[in-house]
Amino acid sequence: MKILLASTYELGHQPLHVASPAAAMREAGHDVRAVDLSIDRLTRNDLDWSDGLAFSVPMHTAMRLAVQAARRVKSSYPDLPVCAYGLYAGFGPPSGESPIDQTISGEYQSGLLRWAGDIDRDQRSPSGKLELGRTAFRTPIRTGLPSLDRYAHLQVGDDYRKVGYVEASHGCRHRCRHCPIPAVYEGRIRIVEESSVLQDIDQLVEMGARHVTFGDADFLNAPAHSMRVARAVHARHPDLTFDITTKVELIVRHAPLWSELAGSGLLFVVSAFETTNNQILALLDKGHTRADEEAAIEILRAQRIEIRPTWLPFTPWASLDDLRDIVRFLEHHDLAGNVDPVQLTIRLLIPKGSLLLEVPDLVPYLDAYDQEKLGWRWHSADPGVDAVQARLSQRYEQGVVNGLNERELYAILVGEIMESPEYPVSVAGGRPRLTEPWFC
Repeated sequence: MKILLASTYELGHQPLHVASPAAAMREAGHDVRAVDLSIDRLTRNDLDWSDGLAFSVPMHTAMRLAVQAARRVKSSYPDLPVCAYGLYAGFGPPSGESPIDQTISGEYQSGLLRWAGDIDRDQRSPSGKLELGRTAFRTPIRTGLPSLDRYAHLQVGDDYRKVGYVEASHGCRHRCRHCPIPAVYEGRIRIVEESSVLQDIDQLVEMGARHVTFGDADFLNAPAHSMRVARAVHARHPDLTFDITTKVELIVRHAPLWSELAGSGLLFVVSAFETTNNQILALLDKGHTRADEEAAIEILRAQRIEIRPTWLPFTPWASLDDLRDIVRFLEHHDLAGNVDPVQLTIRLLIPKGSLLLEVPDLVPYLDAYDQEKLGWRWHSADPGVDAVQARLSQRYEQGVVNGLNERELYAILVGEIMESPEYPVSVAGGRPRLTEPWFC
């Protein structure tokens, strides 16, 4: 079969979740083409060639874009089988209203191969597959994708480095209520074989990568495995740097590991702080407190590792004081230069199946389900908070259109939050960051 694998958005990285299944499909005898719609266009030549179109949807944004793209495709190619696979595949529109014929969530590789086989046999299997079986992963095939220089770079001062993206594990052991992963993996993780990760990093280095992002939902879900991978990467590529994502509680719990990780090339850690309000952290079941956030900062900085905290400032329970406290927290810990300004605008997403829907405290603020946005609408306890969030989003988007830099964007948003356009901000420069803003 001729299978067209398409990525709509993968956080500004060359799409691993196209490259990885491409290897499995080619080994199974299928002819594969790859396209990244965040950079290139889906052409009639591609669609005329293909027997099936499969969208990679590892993020909410990717799923929304895939639905839009699938509608356009189906208007001209109504009989072309269309599939969506990945973490967010099960969060799309109802099957009767969706332009996507098949969805495969979780460990999608086996299901994707079955879907391609069904096309070959002129069969259509029922939509809505959840796959959590253990899978042997081949080395991803990245040929046919745009080159690394067309994706996000690592910026350290005036130095820009090409970045590769890999994952050493899938899923998550934790069950934070606002996260979509527990709704799919239910506290499970799946390990990607060390050899597959290392061979992929080898080819990324050959493509010019000088830095690697480990995109695991939590790099320390399986610390023994992750440390083996980090050691092996450093032994093979001693000048390669990397970044990871992990929970605040694991930064604190695994304090002895950070010295070795720093020596292996770890530059920064992305960690979901979300808020400084302990009551909201408990409602989200984050597993940490404000004091833990402060401890995590201290632990990493003692090893000269920067932390890049991510935030969820707008939830139904947040107040304007909570928002201002985040700004003061960033000031106090000299973190303004470590936060993408868009983080100050993020509003809670509640997709289908979210564990938050089981929280009684959410019920008074929950509104209708939005089929276009693929999430539940909600309102804040304080309507003024919703108004501030709308203004911040508007100011941020306009600032981006006007070509403002990160410092200027941050200053504008803080001025709005603190109700003072002249509010003094200090944004340290030169700290390592990716040129694509991070948001979930």
